[in-house]
Amino acid sequence: MNDIPLSVLGGTLFCLLILSAFFSSSETGMLSLNKYRLKHLVKSKHRSAIKVSSLLERPDRLIGVILIGNNFVNILSSAIATIIAVRIWGDAGVAIATGGLTLVILIFAEVTPKTLAAIHPEKIAFPASWILSILLKVLYPLVFLVNTLSNGLLRLIGVNASQGSHDTLDSEELRTVVNEASGLIPAAHQEMLLSILDLENVSVEDIMVPRNEVIGIDLEDSIEDIIEQICQSRHTRMPVYNGEINKIIGILHARHAAMFLRDPAPTKAALLKATVEPYFIPESTSLNTVLLNFQNDHQQMGIVVDEYGDVQGIAALEDVLEEIVGEFTPPTLDEEEEIQTLEDGSFRIEGTTHIREINKTLHWHLPTDGPKTLNGLIIETLEFIPEHPISLWVGHYMIEIQEIEDKVVKYAKLQLKR
Repeated sequence: MNDIPLSVLGGTLFCLLILSAFFSSSETGMLSLNKYRLKHLVKSKHRSAIKVSSLLERPDRLIGVILIGNNFVNILSSAIATIIAVRIWGDAGVAIATGGLTLVILIFAEVTPKTLAAIHPEKIAFPASWILSILLKVLYPLVFLVNTLSNGLLRLIGVNASQGSHDTLDSEELRTVVNEASGLIPAAHQEMLLSILDLENVSVEDIMVPRNEVIGIDLEDSIEDIIEQICQSRHTRMPVYNGEINKIIGILHARHAAMFLRDPAPTKAALLKATVEPYFIPESTSLNTVLLNFQNDHQQMGIVVDEYGDVQGIAALEDVLEEIVGEFTPPTLDEEEEIQTLEDGSFRIEGTTHIREINKTLHWHLPTDGPKTLNGLIIETLEFIPEHPISLWVGHYMIEIQEIEDKVVKYAKLQLKR
């Protein structure tokens, strides 16, 4: 070593530091890659992505070859730096080499390259994968020996290092991914994706038309009244019942109603022939299940019933789809918006409006674990049926009852107070 010029030793030390930076950055780059983007690139036949993916299948071998290379060049760098320092400063050179090389390695071979790799993992990991694959083949006996010993220690604590990590996302984690991808996904698409994730947590009773708002055909009415009701109806499907809503006999589709009306002498018997068998849905069924059942059974409307078989309302395919994509049609001229913005920043809301719809539209957090409608929330909070307009608080929300009709809150004014 004494015969080797300092310039050669210095050049060798410089090259070793570059190699140390390579191993440090490649380790961070490999382990910082977006696993899902990597899978996408592998499916797209990206050669470097395929190479990286094969290395990551056995992380113990990948880390083994990186650490063997990194420790080898760092130890060799330390030896060469000590020789250079001793030649220049004598015995004091050992301390100088130790302190100086530690600082140099820390800055130039550890922190800087690892930070760069963490910021741009693909730019580092993809080129490095080709070199690491060659090194893994060349150093495989040594890597195998080191892995055998380290894996044996891991097995003592119940860890199987030969099994690669299985990256899966639950619904909440996927929701976070969608939220963080706001710059890459259009806002409307992002909202639909989040709504799809919500389907499993929302039951059909949250979106159904309640029984008091169901418009149907009562067979106890006269045939003239029934014909007039069919002609004036804006709905494509109407339940047909006998006397009360709990005695639903069938569903009348507008297409079949047109055929029924063409009969010169329409009768109730002909009306019954035009109906189809009703489709019943338990009120606790999730929207995800409802949507799948509608698809499998080729249904577009269902009758929502409780555990006793009593009708609670109706739910159409359109209602489920609106949970994903939003409202299909605006209110007609004779209908008012369920949620109206007032000049003072408060909102005038119909009592029958679903709380989930209020929260979704206004980005509020009214409680949804109890009553499903605003009227129900007000009555549960008051613990009595109001007979005249009053005000109340629900959390940070001030509610002022404005109109009451038939013991039901028809309209209320709501405002968020911080």
